[in-house]
Amino acid sequence: MAAPIYVIGHVNPDMDSIAAAMGYAWLLHERDNVDTVGARAGGINPQTAWVLKYLGVDPPLLVTDASPRFESVMRRLGTVLPDAPLADAWPILSRTGGIAPVVNQDGSPFGLLTGRSLLAYLSQQIGPRPHWQDMRVSELLSIPVQQAVDPDVQQFQASTRIRDVINRVLKHEGDEFFVLDENGHYAGICRQRDLLNPPRIQVILVDHNEAHQALGSLEEAELLEILDHHRLGNPSTHTPIRFTVDVVGSTSTLVSERVEEAGLSAPPKLAGLMLAGLLSDTLILKSPTTTPRDEQAAERMARWAFVKGGILADETINTYGQKVLSASAGLSSRTPYEVVTTDLKVYLAGGFRFAIAQAEVSDLNEVIAHLEPLAKALKELCGRRGLDFTMLMVTDVVRGCSRLILAKAPPVLDGMPYQPLQDGSYLAEGVVSRKKQLLPVLLSLLED
Repeated sequence: MAAPIYVIGHVNPDMDSIAAAMGYAWLLHERDNVDTVGARAGGINPQTAWVLKYLGVDPPLLVTDASPRFESVMRRLGTVLPDAPLADAWPILSRTGGIAPVVNQDGSPFGLLTGRSLLAYLSQQIGPRPHWQDMRVSELLSIPVQQAVDPDVQQFQASTRIRDVINRVLKHEGDEFFVLDENGHYAGICRQRDLLNPPRIQVILVDHNEAHQALGSLEEAELLEILDHHRLGNPSTHTPIRFTVDVVGSTSTLVSERVEEAGLSAPPKLAGLMLAGLLSDTLILKSPTTTPRDEQAAERMARWAFVKGGILADETINTYGQKVLSASAGLSSRTPYEVVTTDLKVYLAGGFRFAIAQAEVSDLNEVIAHLEPLAKALKELCGRRGLDFTMLMVTDVVRGCSRLILAKAPPVLDGMPYQPLQDGSYLAEGVVSRKKQLLPVLLSLLED
């Protein structure tokens, strides 16, 4: 059975990242009959959690690292108990190429019965007992398995990354290893040769194209495609891939267009999820990133989502959008560190490694009471992530403006065209988009 393809958004996923991953995974399965899994590379933010609960949709699978694990190369061979006769193990040996896992009653591994261990046992017994040479096969097969096993077999958790222990594996004389589940029970057997060239997981990236925003160990995955609406910063690939970066307000817009092009319509709940992604990214179609295609996509997804008898039957684009934005607005419901890390993106420019977080409020005056702890959290973020500086963009979704809070800002950012305030923050009138309005200003200063 072929391994699934994981469709996955960026770390610190926002609403659009989750929606696009789930929507595109559904489309590829329906249109191309491909085994796809919508996934996420990080925790669910409050806005997304609210939308998922409102729609009754389960969160996508969490996949934080693409590095192959032992579970990807193990085989669950048949087992025998230690006190079973060799006759019970013989059919397994003959079918597996000479390997029979011996497992205790409680599921813990006892040892491996192999052709090598069996020969070693017989050689040891025949030496001091010449009469064993005349033993009948039936007598040999009645010997308890535990007497002929190799008990010195390395054991690894199924979730262990192969690259973390490969040197240890290569130094071991054995060719086979036990793979255990999280409870220490037998899960399977793997061979050394399989560990040297493990299968790569297949990945499609949505809503980002920069390696440092992707799940960990992306270089160990097989990257098949990128579908995005952000600036270019894509990782290199060994082979050509499908690559789409388009000028629209959300990746959910691109997914909905492909759904329509395929002659399909998304199920109401999934359409509601993607519509939430679009309305979140475009601030209910009011962000400067909004294009006519986004407006058409909103109408399209509303038609699919707002069906009679459905969860969203009584909604309009505006009422639904207000609920989606309200679910994320506010600073009081989260710790300062959660605020500066929930919707965070890391960038590299001008020799600086920096991050911009964004939080939404319905009134910028809310920032006053939280300014000091937020600034402290930004400094802590710098230390934890090894960043040169950090910035929090607190966006007023009602007025359409933002407050910028910085930590360890380099002098070059003194040239930002925003109003400096006495508390050290900046007021950015009319700025609501991190991607289209704030980031280009910062890049022009840092790369000048």
